Amino acid sequence: MLSPTSVKNALNQTAPIAPILVQGWVRTRRDSKDFSFIELNDGSSLRNLQIIARNGLSNYAAVQRLITGASIIVRGALVASQGKGQNWEVVADEVTVIGPSDDSYPLQKKGHTPEFLREIAHLRPRSNLFGCVFRVRSRLAFAIHQFFQERGFYYIHTPIITGSDCEGAGELFRVTAINADNPPRKPDGGIDYARDFFGRSTYLTVSGQLEAEAFASALSKVYTFGPTFRAENSNTSRHANEFWMVEPEMAFTDLNGNMDLAEEIVKYLIRDVREKCPEELGLFAKFVDKELLDRLDFVVERPFQRTTYTEAIELLKKSEEKFEFPVEYGL
Repeated sequence: MLSPTSVKNALNQTAPIAPILVQGWVRTRRDSKDFSFIELNDGSSLRNLQIIARNGLSNYAAVQRLITGASIIVRGALVASQGKGQNWEVVADEVTVIGPSDDSYPLQKKGHTPEFLREIAHLRPRSNLFGCVFRVRSRLAFAIHQFFQERGFYYIHTPIITGSDCEGAGELFRVTAINADNPPRKPDGGIDYARDFFGRSTYLTVSGQLEAEAFASALSKVYTFGPTFRAENSNTSRHANEFWMVEPEMAFTDLNGNMDLAEEIVKYLIRDVREKCPEELGLFAKFVDKELLDRLDFVVERPFQRTTYTEAIELLKKSEEKFEFPVEYGL
């Protein structure tokens, strides 16, 4: 049985392949005299793979009805492309329609705003922007594990449901099995969480630090990487209610060792994603943040500035900010 080749791998080939099996969703289709040209994407690449369907196909009439969003499987030959802007294309021997589409399909060839995509959240992953975001996110997650594993760290799975507020600051999301319409009450009228599922108040974790510190005292070098929840109603991209956080913990190290590791991982991740996701970063630089690549290179090429506590106090004193509490050494 012929295994499918991803669009990304097909586009990166160095020699023709026959036969080849590719599958994905139609981005666009146009007709010529004796051919139908299909732009196919399976989510593995920002680029599309061109499929040439000849009018001799047994289901050519069905191919001509394909529109954006339809899913197909193509069997044929990967050959050098005669067109501009692409090295390879597939000349189809068979085109199997898996799922047709119709004119109500909301994603078209034109660009779409994030606001519009928010209204069709189930289809957002098919857009170029969201496809790029999550391919980069996937690569970064892999690189985080790779970085720590190469340096002898152990990955620790810490609880999502916990009875502790690790950082002692901010609001927590409560986890409860109590019926909100008829909760058990204490004599003073408060909710009796001793009768809850865990017999006490429990929350979604704000940090895996507490558990990681315990494991670092046994395994020397550990890290956590998982979801974290904060119940502050900040509504900003810099302080999300749910996010993934990396927390390394090391025994037998000092502040300089901690700073060295922090600088090293940031630069490692930037270099890795610059190498592995150039197309995705190129889209971000073109449509989202034109200074992105320059800023990433700036971070990689220069040492991080390190400031002592005393220097930080002096910088704050010299600033023109008006602090609620005066800044003094030792506070």
